[in-house]
Amino acid sequence: MTRVPIVHGVFGNGPFAEIGEPALAVVDDRSRMVAVGGDLGSVQWSGGATADSGWTGHRIGVYEQDSLRCRNLLRSWYPVRSLAFHPVLPLLAVGTGSYDGGYSFEGELLLIHLDTGNAVSALQHRREVLSVEWRSETALRLVLAPCDDWDNPHAHEQGHATVVTRADWGAVGRGAIGSEELAAPVEPAVRPDRRAQARRLLTNLATADGRQWSLRRRVWAVEGMQDGRVLAALDGVLAESWLPSGDRPWAVEDEEGGRQLVLSSDGTSVWANAERRGRRKRRGWEVSAPRLARIAVDTGQVRETLSPGVSGVLVAGGRGTILRPLDSRRKRPHRLMMFDLDGPVDGPEVGHFDAFNHPFAVRRAGRPYVLVGIDPDEPHKDKWVSAPGADGTLRRLFPHSWVPEEHHFGGPAVEIGQSLVYAGAVHDGHGLQPGGAYIVRRSLIGAVQWQYRTDHPATALDTDGDAVYVADNSGALTALDADNGSVRWHIELEVDGAPTTALSLAVAPQGHLLVGTVDGRILECEVRR
Repeated sequence: MTRVPIVHGVFGNGPFAEIGEPALAVVDDRSRMVAVGGDLGSVQWSGGATADSGWTGHRIGVYEQDSLRCRNLLRSWYPVRSLAFHPVLPLLAVGTGSYDGGYSFEGELLLIHLDTGNAVSALQHRREVLSVEWRSETALRLVLAPCDDWDNPHAHEQGHATVVTRADWGAVGRGAIGSEELAAPVEPAVRPDRRAQARRLLTNLATADGRQWSLRRRVWAVEGMQDGRVLAALDGVLAESWLPSGDRPWAVEDEEGGRQLVLSSDGTSVWANAERRGRRKRRGWEVSAPRLARIAVDTGQVRETLSPGVSGVLVAGGRGTILRPLDSRRKRPHRLMMFDLDGPVDGPEVGHFDAFNHPFAVRRAGRPYVLVGIDPDEPHKDKWVSAPGADGTLRRLFPHSWVPEEHHFGGPAVEIGQSLVYAGAVHDGHGLQPGGAYIVRRSLIGAVQWQYRTDHPATALDTDGDAVYVADNSGALTALDADNGSVRWHIELEVDGAPTTALSLAVAPQGHLLVGTVDGRILECEVRR
């Protein structure tokens, strides 16, 4: 029987890793606790957005000041605006919220019970809470943003300050604070940026503990080598290498970071693909030049950089590698770019790519696979799993959706023998529905061999031929039997007792599972029999 995986190694670990980029942090001298609000970011990039449904990267972490051990870690649906420890009770008040971009200021007042880790959303209605401050054991001062900016151009600089009293704040239940208690005149309200202050505090706390704090986020790709080394691509790093000893001999920095890694057939180099997003400038939008680099695995030296002219998604299979353009502004038809060491050559036409419908990164593929819509004017509809032939033409294999009335988004995949196992999600106008995410195994003529339905979209998957390992955006890691799709085991991923979420994974040549997390760490998990 296959054992549930055990994390026996962590690369890129460090204090406060769980909360991502810190937005604010406070220290409570009485309890010797540290509370930090942070953001791990989204789990989508230009080449794939399916797994972002139902995801929030906002985190609230509570740490022991003396050991920096994470005691509590909670998700928040909104950015953290303010933190305040209760003067007596083991209770943390958290103000969260944001502007929805078009009308409302929404958020929550969270009361976190530090002894249990449970959280209560105390407001009856969603309101952005800009500030929380304990005036006494029974009195909590709140500053709330206006409900909306309808007919109020100054709403983004205003707030409503009020004091709410309770004899026992530890007994406050969900939705217990109604709108009548929050009514107060409007007044100017600052929205300070506390990120720099939070970074200094975390740096000083780590230094006092004899450690070093540095920001790492979102490991988008991870690969294992025959000699035990681990390669990864993450925010701010095009590619990096880790030795089995835990040393990092090299890292190639990048302004945004790597999103894909494709190993060369001889294992001496790796292709790394960087993210490139537009940035607003005074004279419109600016996008940096695409970066697609081949890097020596031993030294980290960039051997060559391709300039395809547009950003794209690497599509690997067999001994060939393809670049699929992402630039939706191009007027001429999109074509696959077939490239090797001599540079890119135009391949067959594939239509436009969008980050929800067309992701189809197939691991262990014997040939490249892409999703292509039948109608060039609406390429997101009627998508087919397709593969370029030896003559350069694109051959349709089977429809991506095996249920005619369902529209399926793309996702990660792996090839097993003469079949593909792939993940995705069913489109619904009301958002992802229960059971709306799936993993399916289909033959190369489209016959469904098995399917597994779940509530959370997959972030990554791979196989050892015996089991299919699936990570999803809830933080779960699941092993499915490769033959029949039955669940062998299902766990909630943790590091040192704190939950985390896998963004990438790969079965290493040695048989263990490598997991790249949203908080910048790489886990080695033992899964052998």
